[in-house]
Amino acid sequence: MNARITCPVLGTKVVSAEEAVAHIRPGDRVGMSGFTGAGYPKAVPRALADRVRAARARGEEFRIDLWTGASTAPDADGVLAEAHAIGRRLPYNSDPTLRREINSGEVEYLDVHLSHSAQHMWFGFYGNLDVAVVEVTAILPDGRLVPSSSVGNNKTWLDQADKVILEVNHWQPRELEGFHDVYYGTALPPYRQPIELTDPTQRIGDQYLRVDPRKVVAVVETHSPDRNAAFSPLDETSIKIAEHLVDFLQAEVAADRMPKELLPIQSGVGNVANAVLAGLSRSTFSGLAAFTEVLQDGMLDLLDDGTLDFASATSFGLSDAGVKRFMDNIADYKGKILLRTEEISNHPELIRRLGLICMNGMIEADIYGNVNSTHVMGSSIMNGIGGSGDFARNAYLNFFVSPSTAKGGAISAIVPMVSHVDHTEHDVMVIVTEQGLADLRGLSPRKRARAIIENAAHPDYRDALRDYVERAEAARPNALHTPHLLDEALSWHQRFLETGHM
Repeated sequence: MNARITCPVLGTKVVSAEEAVAHIRPGDRVGMSGFTGAGYPKAVPRALADRVRAARARGEEFRIDLWTGASTAPDADGVLAEAHAIGRRLPYNSDPTLRREINSGEVEYLDVHLSHSAQHMWFGFYGNLDVAVVEVTAILPDGRLVPSSSVGNNKTWLDQADKVILEVNHWQPRELEGFHDVYYGTALPPYRQPIELTDPTQRIGDQYLRVDPRKVVAVVETHSPDRNAAFSPLDETSIKIAEHLVDFLQAEVAADRMPKELLPIQSGVGNVANAVLAGLSRSTFSGLAAFTEVLQDGMLDLLDDGTLDFASATSFGLSDAGVKRFMDNIADYKGKILLRTEEISNHPELIRRLGLICMNGMIEADIYGNVNSTHVMGSSIMNGIGGSGDFARNAYLNFFVSPSTAKGGAISAIVPMVSHVDHTEHDVMVIVTEQGLADLRGLSPRKRARAIIENAAHPDYRDALRDYVERAEAARPNALHTPHLLDEALSWHQRFLETGHM
């Protein structure tokens, strides 16, 4: 027994990571904890990678299917990818080694909406879950589990897996107990009931995860940090994007389309998202609430300065400095931060009911408002759709944000036709770049094209985009709803592949 493992039954199952991975077999479907670099297992993936390499040295094939909440880290996705241990992966990945293996065809990748990943598991779409490997902060005397720095799909993995391996991470602050809300009211159709959450601050579940102790085959102790995300200093481009977005929200309040404390906000991950949050901090807004996936440094800033009263998420996604700030002031954040299961944080019904303002990044948008969030030049996956579709489709108001160019101006983020569609024009309301903001609400396709070109496209590409639209309109005068030149629609991408410049 120790301070982190006080359950007599599970205390007898403490073993090394090397012993634990003996319970994982070739071909197993393995569900691991982890969401955006937080709360993923630290020791078992490395030990499993070693086991796979040893098997391959003996001439034996050893791959697993790997399911998580979202991305993990180099010491989880990364080490397994380096060992060529993954045959199929879902639902989101940001590891560069695994990305190369997905794009080379070595790994099958299922890029599903995060709100779908757990329920598709319940429906049996992916087959039986053989093993769950879940990081927790502590095991209580009665066997309940104090969750870690993310919740993600952990409840589902623990419920559905035949065997469970628990990692108890002593690095995670014991004071995390009380920061979680794990909802156990989900049922399969046709027996589903409404989820009675009407306010981002509301608790509807338990503080703890549950597991059948008979399924637990191993408990591994670790003392390892999360993969904390370093954020770049705010640059001029990100600041301009944030200013456009904040000015727009202030105008919406002035027009009485939302209250002065806004509606609950959701923000994607990354430097631009943090810049937008910083812009909110510099604004006149106060009393805000967040209902989102990931709590980044920018939201800690808003909580600290009083702009934000409460944040609901499924995971932390902090920098090293953000982690230190959180740990140093963890008692002050209790009651202001709540981590929920992924099936709740991304639930379409709740997103629509709460009326979220959703802000997510994009790779490119086309002149009619279709958005590509996932693929470079049509074929190569970047990370995945994540939760952006969950939020955009059901938002009260959604924004897709990006610098107007990439690769030093060689790539335009606004193109005649996107090379891959994740969010159709029907689901996209506002596109923001450092050049300006295109409000697409209530506009027909041709008016959307003018708004996007004049407000969001980089000046170096505007004349070419105007020319494309004018020639498309002239070429087919009886097909003017969404005019396109089909032999040119993707020519910008082809030109980049051939010359390195659009």
